[in-house]
Amino acid sequence: MRLRALLETEALGLRLLGGEDELDRSVRGVMTTDLRDPSRYLSGGELVLTGLAWRRDPEDSERFVRILTAAGVAGLAAGEAEMRSIPDDLVQACARHRLPLFSVVEDVSFASITEHVVRQVSGERAGDLAAVVDRHRRLMTSGPAGGGPEVVLDLLGSDLDLRAWVLSPTGRPIAGSSLAGAGPELPAAVCATLAGEHLAASRTGRRGPHRVTAGGGTYSLFPIGGGGRIASRDVRETVLSDWLLAVEADAGDWPAERLDLLDGVTQLIAVERDRRDAARTVRRRLAQEVLELVQTGAAPAEIAARLRVAAPVLLPGLGSAPHWQVVVARVEWDGGDIPGGQVAQALLEEILVDPEATGPEPSDRIAVAHTGDEAVALVPLPAVPSRPEGLEEPADGAEGVPAAPGLHADALLATVREPLTRGLDGDGRLTLGVSAAVHSAEGLRGALEEARHARRVAAARPGRVCAAGHQELASHVLLLPFVPDDVRRAFTARLLDPLRDYDRRHRAELIPTLEAFLDCDGSWTRCATRLHLHVNTLRYRVGRIEQLTGRDLSRLEDKLDFFLALRMS
Repeated sequence: MRLRALLETEALGLRLLGGEDELDRSVRGVMTTDLRDPSRYLSGGELVLTGLAWRRDPEDSERFVRILTAAGVAGLAAGEAEMRSIPDDLVQACARHRLPLFSVVEDVSFASITEHVVRQVSGERAGDLAAVVDRHRRLMTSGPAGGGPEVVLDLLGSDLDLRAWVLSPTGRPIAGSSLAGAGPELPAAVCATLAGEHLAASRTGRRGPHRVTAGGGTYSLFPIGGGGRIASRDVRETVLSDWLLAVEADAGDWPAERLDLLDGVTQLIAVERDRRDAARTVRRRLAQEVLELVQTGAAPAEIAARLRVAAPVLLPGLGSAPHWQVVVARVEWDGGDIPGGQVAQALLEEILVDPEATGPEPSDRIAVAHTGDEAVALVPLPAVPSRPEGLEEPADGAEGVPAAPGLHADALLATVREPLTRGLDGDGRLTLGVSAAVHSAEGLRGALEEARHARRVAAARPGRVCAAGHQELASHVLLLPFVPDDVRRAFTARLLDPLRDYDRRHRAELIPTLEAFLDCDGSWTRCATRLHLHVNTLRYRVGRIEQLTGRDLSRLEDKLDFFLALRMS
């Protein structure tokens, strides 16, 4: 933007007082100041607006103009509101230093001039950036020479002062200035919130960008679809696998040109998304081959041969054969009208990405296959030199070098439960089962069955996103999910309905008392302390429970019945 263009804009009310030969100077910003020395806040190319409060005597003009000239400002605009006219000493100082000088009429605010300059400069910079984005798109389309999405995000930061991040559907940072060390990281809680809001908005069919307030900041979320993928007939098939672009700004009042630019950025990043999807093809094929061999009862030697092929791909440089874990995932939609296998595969690949990995190429060390509504992940665990303290023996009784600590069901969902729950809310569920580690092909079939059993246990729990591990298969929780519903209802009603009815009529809190009493292993003192009751009051309540149900809470059999009834209710 040139100074001449500002002078020709009648609405700004600018009048040229000197420097006609310098009107082709470029304006890169605007600053309002009445400081006697504003040099620390100037970077060059600004139009400086001043009310002249810094001027106390004529000598101040020379000093002020000299400071502006040394800083490389484009021009000076002085308001007439304070002095009614621009002092001659200021006009002469600007002429000596060849600094263009404008006067601003009293009825034009500095704010209106600032807004005009910022809008014009931003539009020009956006146009320049759009050309760069277009060149970068051609580079990325032809190969990895473009440098990945980080390059274009850096351009957003340097040219438009926009901080932006690419996030996975679970909120994992994929690219952004924080990953390159150029700015503060986006907190994990904010990432999870943004991903959840994006999934919820996309599920309802709302068009982006979506405006979200999180962690004290305002963000605009732009969906990133897979550029090379066929359009889905149902948004539920893609929304749980698509990335998003989070920009720290409110895009609600952006001009169409800037929105078009961000749309181009998302298309550019979609190319990278498709490239990374293609890179997973080998791992998926390996997992599919191993899964088919295991399910068809192939000889252990044949399965072991495929595992030897898979190990170097999943763990480059691995010195010895790893242990393996199996994770089974299932996505089910209400009504069952959409196959969930591919969605479960994409989610499992995302959940199992190494959380410590950073940089343009995330650490993919898992292979995921899918069949029907189910996805199966083959997860290698590298061998470690010695057994860490507290590490359990491999489940199949293997001897020799142990595996590194394996996956735990709850830990897998720790950071992804919130956004995925938002994405599945209303008509979908994700359930996971995790096996114990096995050290050979002979144990892989059992690990697959173990993971499937654990997933069924998870499916029996409430909630949109649930997981269970192999440790729970030795507990009563393995049996409860397979008790027929009518038997469960009859059993719990016989024991608990009398207590619920009594609590409803008298607000006696017998059910919470029973739960606490069993949780304290029948200890009167500990239970009374937990409930903040006198022991005699606790004895009265327990007596009332026994009277209403005809059971004796001093008997192990009756305690066990109550325990199971509470678990099944």
